Amino acid sequence: MTPSPHATEATDAAAVTDERLEEMVRDACAAPSMHNAQPWAYVFHRRSGVLELLADAARTLPEEDPRRRALHLGCGAALFNLRVAAARAGLHAWVSPLPPATGGDVLAAVRLRAGEVEREAATLHPAVAERRTNRQPYEETRIPEVIREQLSRAATTERARLVFPGGWHYRMVLDVLADAEAGETTAHRAEEEAWLRAEEAAADGIPRTALGPRMREGEASVREFGERPDGPWADFEREPQLALLLTQRDEPADWLAAGQALQRVLLTATRAGLSAAPVTRALEHPSLRWLLRDPSEGPGHVQMVLRMGYGPSVPLSTGRRTPDEVLTYRD
Repeated sequence: MTPSPHATEATDAAAVTDERLEEMVRDACAAPSMHNAQPWAYVFHRRSGVLELLADAARTLPEEDPRRRALHLGCGAALFNLRVAAARAGLHAWVSPLPPATGGDVLAAVRLRAGEVEREAATLHPAVAERRTNRQPYEETRIPEVIREQLSRAATTERARLVFPGGWHYRMVLDVLADAEAGETTAHRAEEEAWLRAEEAAADGIPRTALGPRMREGEASVREFGERPDGPWADFEREPQLALLLTQRDEPADWLAAGQALQRVLLTATRAGLSAAPVTRALEHPSLRWLLRDPSEGPGHVQMVLRMGYGPSVPLSTGRRTPDEVLTYRD
């Protein structure tokens, strides 16, 4: 791995004890990622006090995410959680995204400095542990406009846009999502099956107990996660509430930014009492992904589709790797 050019920049290393750093990394690891693959790793340079975020190449999804776009989103979500945890600890996380030219899988360098913190980010810290992917049916209750505006502002803060499609665009999105679910390939199914776990205590992947029921009635886009002949059935929303997260460009730096925007939106939604679940199958097909956008709203690339609403509580979180497994120290 080629060292980051930021690894020589000084920071407030004295304020970043091992214990505090591990607490922040533990919070970062609570972020969502596709199939809960947790495709991140961290290297802390003791001399400079710089924490590097790396992509874990062993946790890629070559069939469903060949460009590693979803990997960057997951790592970006973890990066935002780190910023939230740092703010709660009284530190400012100064993030420098790194271009691919720096070599290896280093995605960003983070300098943790005492002083002014991201105060609004700090208020989101309780939601880090409370956030869940909710694959259950939601109520038909509409999300109030004031909350939609809060979610949109959360995305804008991170240089992204959150759009709630309506009219013909809403119908188009529903149709594209349905086509994607019906067109699952054998290779995609095998890859997602590889990330299903029989044990609730598994450190990664999705426990089978966390899968939602299969859809009997409704128009919500629900991922089937393979054949489940004995799985439960339920009626889902007749008019699912969908939100699209978009960025202006579609490069790795934009994917990382989109991941941070996604997590700020999800934590804001959690704080407002909302449930959310990613709808990603259409995003795995470039031709379908392009159809999700509304050309009348100008240029933009859809990075995530969220089904949102008021759902039942999800008491258990999926497993997470510990700081011991993802964090390395270097002099």
